[in-house]
Amino acid sequence: MALAGAPPRSADARRGALLARLAAARRETDALFALVRPHAMLERPIPERHRILFYRGHLEAFDANLLLRDSLGRDPFNEELGRLFAFGIDPLDGGLPRDEPGGWPDIAEVAAYAARIRADLDSALATVSLGRAAAPNLRDGWALALAVEHRLMHAETLAYMLQELPYEAKIPGPAPGRETEPPRRSLVEIPAGCATVGAVRGDGPGLGWDNEYEGHAVHVPAFAIESHDVTCGDFLRFTRDGGYEERSLWDEDGWRWRCQAGVTHPLRWVERAGGWRYRGMFAEVPLSVAWPVFVSHAEAQAYARWRGLSLPTEAQFHRAAYGAPVGNERPYPWGDAPPSAEHGVFGFSAWDPAPAGSHPSGDSAFGVADLVGNGWEWTSTPFAPFPGFEPLPFYPGYSADFFDGRHYVMKGGAARTDASLLRRSFRNWFQAHYRYPDAAFRCVEQRG
Repeated sequence: MALAGAPPRSADARRGALLARLAAARRETDALFALVRPHAMLERPIPERHRILFYRGHLEAFDANLLLRDSLGRDPFNEELGRLFAFGIDPLDGGLPRDEPGGWPDIAEVAAYAARIRADLDSALATVSLGRAAAPNLRDGWALALAVEHRLMHAETLAYMLQELPYEAKIPGPAPGRETEPPRRSLVEIPAGCATVGAVRGDGPGLGWDNEYEGHAVHVPAFAIESHDVTCGDFLRFTRDGGYEERSLWDEDGWRWRCQAGVTHPLRWVERAGGWRYRGMFAEVPLSVAWPVFVSHAEAQAYARWRGLSLPTEAQFHRAAYGAPVGNERPYPWGDAPPSAEHGVFGFSAWDPAPAGSHPSGDSAFGVADLVGNGWEWTSTPFAPFPGFEPLPFYPGYSADFFDGRHYVMKGGAARTDASLLRRSFRNWFQAHYRYPDAAFRCVEQRG
């Protein structure tokens, strides 16, 4: 399956389109850093992540290491900073970063490093051929396209990191929308059928990440899926019913985490004297019962058990989202049309969620809403390689480091997800106890 917005066929046009995408992605990340007041650049809003300043250098170091060093054989500019900013993933051993603010270069030095990397990269890419590139990584623009997507994924990560910053550390922005009525919930019957999971090599430009391959068909027995994501109103009933205190609803690891971390409600909920409120990106507002609830996998799983239901598998999500009662699978839930504002909340279009069911034009062929946009969706499927998996030659640990049984596949997309990442084969993943992303969910009922 091709990337959404895949570049044209001619090498020059392909290079021009990819460079335009890189420039647009840089604007997105630059705008995020501009939201942070200078005194907060060394803050660490999420304990498991690096300080904000790290990402200011990491995005450029990744591009330099992949495109200039590994693809074009250029000597790196400031190798010391290149090593410092090389990797930006959550610690694999469950530990936390232990650096101190004084160990980092100052903001001006990092800004100068970033500017120099961009200038060197733009100069190098202005003339390199993507048709018969001497560097295999750059043939057909493959590594350049992945560098763009890497930046766009970090733009989303940065957005939910900045969500955790105190309001006084950010430049003010728009408050969330007003309260609306929640949608009428129902279970939608999905007949048995095949779901194509992943991408097939050679089917289109083949610019996906390693965990998307090799695409394969999965037979999915009949099941029923909720028409909408679980809303804050739904989850409020679980909370009031003592769901966080009921041991039988949690698996062993989830219960241990809940107790040790003292988790008693979703991360962005705040209980005040007047009731529950929602901590939005730029303002705290009354909790909307119509918004999808964003929780960890462990919390979603406990809620599903409370309902006597379960989370969908990755294949069930695909069947409900991209399948149809008759005919072939669709590229998107709504059909063949490229993603647009009428189909859902994505593409950096909002900071906070919209009410569930706000975009009926994005419904799937089975009539299931919001499967793409307004929040990633947890599945019950552990993140693991597909048959035929081959690690990226220039980034072998990108996926393989997380094939550990502790990370779960997420599908769909959120408000700060770029439209290129809405392709059917794209897979996101997080640990079961990670609470920070815009991660929604819905439940399924098995049939047969």
